[in-house]
Amino acid sequence: MTATGAQTQLALFGSQPAFPEPVHVGRPNIGDRAALMQRFEDILDSRWLTNRGRQVQEFEKRLAERLGVKHCIAMCNATIALEIVTRALEMKGEVIVPSMTFIATAHALQWQEITPVFCDIDPDTHTLDVERVEEMITPRTTGIVGVHVWGRPCDIEGLTDIAKRNNLKLVFDAAHAIGCGHRGRAIGGFGDAEVFSFHATKVLNSFEGGAVTTNDDALAEKVRLMQNFGFAGLDNAIHIGTNGKMSEISAAMGIVSLDSFDDFVACNKRNYLQYLNELGDIPGLRFVRYDENESNNYQYIVLQVDEEKAGLSRDALIKVLQAENVLARRYFWPGCHRMQPYRSYYPHAHLLLPNTEKVASQLLILPTGTTLGATEIATICAIVRQALALAAQVSQHLASHP
Repeated sequence: MTATGAQTQLALFGSQPAFPEPVHVGRPNIGDRAALMQRFEDILDSRWLTNRGRQVQEFEKRLAERLGVKHCIAMCNATIALEIVTRALEMKGEVIVPSMTFIATAHALQWQEITPVFCDIDPDTHTLDVERVEEMITPRTTGIVGVHVWGRPCDIEGLTDIAKRNNLKLVFDAAHAIGCGHRGRAIGGFGDAEVFSFHATKVLNSFEGGAVTTNDDALAEKVRLMQNFGFAGLDNAIHIGTNGKMSEISAAMGIVSLDSFDDFVACNKRNYLQYLNELGDIPGLRFVRYDENESNNYQYIVLQVDEEKAGLSRDALIKVLQAENVLARRYFWPGCHRMQPYRSYYPHAHLLLPNTEKVASQLLILPTGTTLGATEIATICAIVRQALALAAQVSQHLASHP
């Protein structure tokens, strides 16, 4: 039997899947349904469905207070939010970004004909390697977009120092980081601006949505203009703009999610601690851990699979899980630099991104959130342990029968 054949067989053990229905990564959290329905009724009664009504204003105010920032501008989604804020900051030419991120981070720049320059990551933090950032700066560089991957902050001080010394704009993609902190401060007030996502898969969701947060008064005014076609009052467009507004319905969902946010996080933390207890000391599995001295939302359960030590590749383990109806995911595979149009533009980018290449080939994301309880998590962990144990048996068999 070959090793490949053995791995294929691993995905077939068990006559019936462990879960009768698929268990997904990123199933939406739902707050108080009655409170949400009441807000929907209020919106319909008011006949104010969009254009920054009471719901959006309340959502922005409460988010700004929670994040400790002066300004929060709610948006229809985080991609548009990132496009608007980078345009408001007059970024152009080249902007340094990680390839280890969701494709929207790069697309938001390329859409505006800004060249995303992919920089490698620190293999331990999975965020931008500050030393590599310094090396990527050219005369055409106008900014840096750091990504708080898994909600764990970038090297904020390092990137801030580089940006100041080189007169660069600094934006943080905080799509993962609502409710997370850095040195006792909430993520949201760092850099020139930060961008949040409230997509359905996020710990706090507004169906679809996003926000720009900043302490810069002039930037906030400009972003607010640009998200509403550049209008300053009726019939008075004073700036180029687009439509990035959040609807009242989305804001209502965001407010209700915000009301339950602490409960969502508590559930995520319980799940994280159970996963850590059951899988945290297995050879070949590196469990991505959160700093207990900081605020975290514990949204992502991240395993880094070392095939040589674990005896099983990340992709083979995913096949096993999928066969049991556990729909684990590969984030952020294969990296933005290997997706179009970037792989055509920069066919040799991988040579400058060795850490990104390695980490992206090893990451596995497991389900969590309010739809899972201790029993379901115990079953998922048992599948992982069983797969690795069987892989070890196969390896021993192959070693003794070359």
